[in-house]
Amino acid sequence: MVNKKSVVPSDIEFIRILWCDNANIIRAKSIYKTSSEDSEYYVGISEGQQGVPAVYDAVVEESGLSPVGEVQLKADLSSFTPVPYSPGHGRFMGDMKKNGETWDYCPRGFLKRMVNRAAEMGFSVKGAFENEFYLLKKTEDGIFPADNTSFASTYSMDINSEIINEMVKALILQGMEVQQYHAESGPGQQEITVKYDEALKACDNQIIFRETVRAVAGKYSLTASFLPKIFVDKAGSGCHLHLSLWGEGKNILSDFEERYGMSKVGSHFIAGVLYHLPALMAVTTPITNSYHRIKPHYWSGAFQCWGIGNREAAIRVIPEFDGEIKNFELKTVDASSNPYLALGAVIAAGIHGVTQKMELEEPVQEDPGNILQGKDYKIKILPSRLENAIEELEKDEIILNAMGKKLSKAYIAVKKAEIEYLKNFNLEKEVELLLEKY
Repeated sequence: MVNKKSVVPSDIEFIRILWCDNANIIRAKSIYKTSSEDSEYYVGISEGQQGVPAVYDAVVEESGLSPVGEVQLKADLSSFTPVPYSPGHGRFMGDMKKNGETWDYCPRGFLKRMVNRAAEMGFSVKGAFENEFYLLKKTEDGIFPADNTSFASTYSMDINSEIINEMVKALILQGMEVQQYHAESGPGQQEITVKYDEALKACDNQIIFRETVRAVAGKYSLTASFLPKIFVDKAGSGCHLHLSLWGEGKNILSDFEERYGMSKVGSHFIAGVLYHLPALMAVTTPITNSYHRIKPHYWSGAFQCWGIGNREAAIRVIPEFDGEIKNFELKTVDASSNPYLALGAVIAAGIHGVTQKMELEEPVQEDPGNILQGKDYKIKILPSRLENAIEELEKDEIILNAMGKKLSKAYIAVKKAEIEYLKNFNLEKEVELLLEKY
């Protein structure tokens, strides 16, 4: 057993234990360093927390949960990081336990099951979440971008260098490898990319990334928001998911001798994700605001198709400069999604594709929004509202069974409660409520 005292440095006063709920709200309870003498760190949380939506602080009755009952949120000792923007604080990711076993409603537990299922089939999944976010100023007159620059603007780099540098240093101190940075197309919109990692670590990194960006922005009197669509006439923020498949320590996505230059397992996996994509969107683009972003001609993946290097396709297979394929990108993902649920569901879909040996249709090598009827492509437009995606999820036995009866029931109940609450909200009112939640 790992000794907790060997994990936490002596200068840490408060130990945070985090969880991410079914509404993708990142929450934590903290322990003062002298308050626990056990060999493990843990806190208690209400069972009802997995039935709370983003829009109000009460348990949705249809979730099957209530304020009665408690689960143990147990620190994963391998996940410790300092919190550099809050000196004296450290962080663990928490696993939900009930009677010593992984609780059925635990999102992190769901992802671990999918990782183990893939391992039983002889491969693993690595990934990275590619975040876009806005830096905003809040005034008495409303919310405004922190600058008015355009895509890849060097001026944006100059005026935001101090805050971006601090974000990057904080991410590195928490064990992430930062790879690229640029200003995105919206005014005040930024993108920082980090290196891929094993599935569970990639999701932990996504939680840390969101926490870090928001906290550092606050030090500069700015609000950082990952909300998918903030301004009706400006670019939305996606969180594209980059994935690769590995076996025996090697990337197994590429095979020059196979069709499209991809291995059979890679093609089958992608075909499974594509097949289940309408249902997956209930988990990967899971709030009503998400669907303001997903439109044709906006590089957001509005169509159920794949392509090689095609940024309008929902799945973009990415060849290296030498033609080798090492990863693919799922575009219908944003940072309002719980990363453990999102990646877990995607892996479940991919596994189904592998077990059924699903075949890919021909890649779409033009903007699918421009394709006229009568061509040979079999392209469908993806759900344009969260209600439609939820309906697809409720019909998808593969994804529901992978999540488990209890977790899927609670998740769908939370989403339906959010839909009902927000049904008469316009974009401006929706943003006002959700801006600082994501």
